[in-house]
Amino acid sequence: MLIPYRLADLLLRLAEANTYRPLWSDEVLDEVERNLPRVGHRTPESARKFVDTIRWVFPDALVTGYESLTQVMTNDPKDRHVLAAAAYGGAAVIVTANIDDFPVAALTPYDLSAVHPDDFLLDQFDLYPDRTVECINDQICAYNKPTVTPEEFLDRLAKVVPDFVKEVRTPVLQARWRQRL
Repeated sequence: MLIPYRLADLLLRLAEANTYRPLWSDEVLDEVERNLPRVGHRTPESARKFVDTIRWVFPDALVTGYESLTQVMTNDPKDRHVLAAAAYGGAAVIVTANIDDFPVAALTPYDLSAVHPDDFLLDQFDLYPDRTVECINDQICAYNKPTVTPEEFLDRLAKVVPDFVKEVRTPVLQARWRQRL
């Protein structure tokens, strides 16, 4: 899930911290680049820079060669390319807010499940509590135009992943915060 931006930023920071391995296709990245300016309050140039950056940081995340599988997928037609890439790439889960687009019957043959970002992040926090809090800390400290307080950051993130924020709020607010440079 690479939109909205703050959620994507957290997910990518967790991937950089080696808590999971991200996978995506060119089609997914093209959708991100196309939709970030529309729904993510980004300019087309910043959306392009974001996509270029994640391509560079995660060169092994790109799945190719899945295209012929797309036509046999039985999930929502607009997301068949996502399921095909995930199956071909050996993913275990598809992180999506559109759970209904990935019915269990369509996922089972590929030993995949669809997981809402809230549930995925709760799993990450359960498995890697210190790394998760550290990634949030790093993310908050990186936002300097404008700066954001931990409370403000968590309040915004709670609009997308409320259960996760409920779980991490206390550990995040109790963490030792680095000084902003």
